[in-house]
Amino acid sequence: MPAPVSKPDDPALLRIDGAVATITLNRPTAFNSINLAIAQKLEQLASYIEGDDAIRVLVIEGEGRAFSAGGDLQTIGAAAEAGTVTPVVGELLKHYHAFIEIIRRMPKISLSSVHGSAAGAGMGLAFVTDLCIAADDAKFTPAYAKIGVSPDGGSTVGIVGTVGSRRALQIFLAEDNFTAQQAYEWGLVAKTVPAAELKAATRQLAERLAQNPPAAIAGTKQLVYQAAATPVKQQLDAEEHKIIMAMNTEAFRTAVKKFTSKSK
Repeated sequence: MPAPVSKPDDPALLRIDGAVATITLNRPTAFNSINLAIAQKLEQLASYIEGDDAIRVLVIEGEGRAFSAGGDLQTIGAAAEAGTVTPVVGELLKHYHAFIEIIRRMPKISLSSVHGSAAGAGMGLAFVTDLCIAADDAKFTPAYAKIGVSPDGGSTVGIVGTVGSRRALQIFLAEDNFTAQQAYEWGLVAKTVPAAELKAATRQLAERLAQNPPAAIAGTKQLVYQAAATPVKQQLDAEEHKIIMAMNTEAFRTAVKKFTSKSK
């Protein structure tokens, strides 16, 4: 299947460079807030990336001054006034949550590259990816409790699994916002860099991740995410299955030959 062709005015853009695909949230005048159009486009692009065996890493970034301001409150507010929140938000989240499901299950590493503000579902997106790199001046804003709602957009999936339930409750209910440094200390951000260096550092990290063979990426990701909810014997059996599968690949045989030749 050919890669989707991105037009400059698309709400999300796709760029592929070797083994690294980049999705750019492209509603800069709305601070990349999530509406139905961008949710549908994200689902479409993620579906393509999931099925392209040549892609090993997905980078998600935002155009303009912010990573993402979260849900489009103009659209959602209008629906609330009109009494149509259930169908409007239901349709939006059907596509957006499908996008989140894809990036969590696909046998590739997803990396969010965050600058400016990441609020609400935008914050959730930053942390539901497998890894996050952030500009040192990035700001994360939970936002949900202030408008009287609970988290969505994968926010609890990514954050609770990383920081635990008590810190997650603190983040969602007691923090107006927090810095990239705090997110780093809590384990939510893998690395912080000066804002001017974010694109180059993101590319460097993405290329480093893409050096891992596909079987290593796929097996490691699945094992890590299932570990917390899987009985020990079942997890050990899964480890055995995944490592034997990986050892039957040419990438493993080549790597072992290289290693053993050095040790002689």
